[in-house]
Formats: sequence, structure tokens, C-alpha cells
Amino acid sequence: MKKGTILILIFLSTTSCTLSTFAGPSATSTTPPLTDDSTLTSTPSPATDTPTLLTETLTPTLTLTPSPTETLTASPLSTVESLKAKVTTALLSCRYGPGAEYLYLYALRAGANIQLIGRTDANDWVWVGGTNKCWVKSTFLEIAGDWKSLPVVYPGIAKLPITPYFPASSWAQATRKGSSVEVSWEPVPISPGKYEDENMHQYIVEVWRCENGQIVFETLGTNFPFITIENDEAGCALPSHGSVWVQEKHGFAGPTEIPWPPHTTP
Repeated sequence: MKKGTILILIFLSTTSCTLSTFAGPSATSTTPPLTDDSTLTSTPSPATDTPTLLTETLTPTLTLTPSPTETLTASPLSTVESLKAKVTTALLSCRYGPGAEYLYLYALRAGANIQLIGRTDANDWVWVGGTNKCWVKSTFLEIAGDWKSLPVVYPGIAKLPITPYFPASSWAQATRKGSSVEVSWEPVPISPGKYEDENMHQYIVEVWRCENGQIVFETLGTNFPFITIENDEAGCALPSHGSVWVQEKHGFAGPTEIPWPPHTTP
């Protein structure tokens, strides 16, 4: 082989290797930009953070919901001005005072619709509104509501009619024997013509006594200037007390306050 031919072959071989060596880096150098782009466009962090922020916002709203419920359950019974009621007995007596011993005013028939506007402080009689206000026992009524929410009007607002014909007793006295209290007062004679009927009592004794830790109001009638009050116990926040009224068909004279004897210490 000639020397020139050998040189040409060596040159071609070297050139081929050199081109092969430069071709590798050129092909692989385009890959890194694709990798960087994928890193920039892939944004898992903001997507993950967004639910976390929403959860934190909702949590305080849920913890505040029990407060209104607790406030509603603690609300006390409110006072109402009046209540509607219906008479449930055949004939119901409506009286001048809150008890069966007071003078009779008129009767209410079964089914009568009435309006209640008050009550006493310690028994179950209620005050009927209208032109001629009077008292009935709540157990003979169908009441649209709780009668205990009515305002207390006796004693105080509701007044007994005062008679112009007879005076009140000028004195009263009382002594205690355990839970019994014996009361007496000045007699005030009433003529037979001044009685409402044969069942009327000449005197009415109003008593607020203590029983089982509660003040109980009751009215007692008698034709004698003395009476015994039973079951007046110790243990009430308010003291027991009472008064005497003289009663005749035109009205009442009094009240005469009873000097109530204190409970004895055992």
C-alpha cells in the first residue's frame, strides 16, 4: 500500500471518532430543561395547603354553637298579663275574694270563655277580668297556659269591697302551742238580716302559714270570735302571718292584723 493511502485512512478514522464524541453531549443536553419545567409546573404544595386553611376556619364556628343552647335552657318563667280560660264544671261560683268563704258575686256556666288577669301569692285561686272582677278556683278551668305566670294581685292590687255599716275588730291576739296557733279578736255582732245566706260566715281569717318549707295561703270562716290554726311549722324564708275580716252581705270590715307568735326553740 502506498504511504499516501495509509495517511488518508488514518485521517478518516480519526475524523469519525471525533464526530461520534461530539454527538453524545449534544443529544443529552436537551433533557435538563424538560426536567426543570416539570418541577416548576408541578405545584402540590399550594393545593395541599388550601384544605388545611379551610379546616382551621371552620373549627371556631363549631365550638361556638353550644352557647345559645345553654342560654335558652336557663330562661326563667316569664310573667304574662292575662290568659284565656274555659269553665269545665256545670256552675262555678265567682267570689269577691280568693277563697270559698268570701261573698258570692255571680256564677259561670260550663263552657264559658273568660280571661284571667291575676292570682294570689300562695294558693290556686285566679282573678277573672271584666266589668265585675271576681275570683275562681283554677282547678275548675281549662287554661291556655300556666296560671302561675300570672301577676300576683292579692294581697295588694285586688281589693275587697269595704262595708259602710260595720266596723272592724279593734284588736286580735294569738298564742302558740307547737304547730297550732290559737287566735281570738274583738267580737262585732252582725244582725241576721245582714247575712248573705244561711251559709255565710261572720268572720274570715286569712292565714299565711309555713308548711313543708313553703308559705301556704288559706281562708277560714267562723261565726265565733276565735279559731285555731293548724300546721304552722318553722323553716320558711318568710314569717307566717294573718288577719281577720268582718263580713256582711254588703262587704267587709278590716283587716285586723294578728300579732303572730314566733316559733319556739326546742
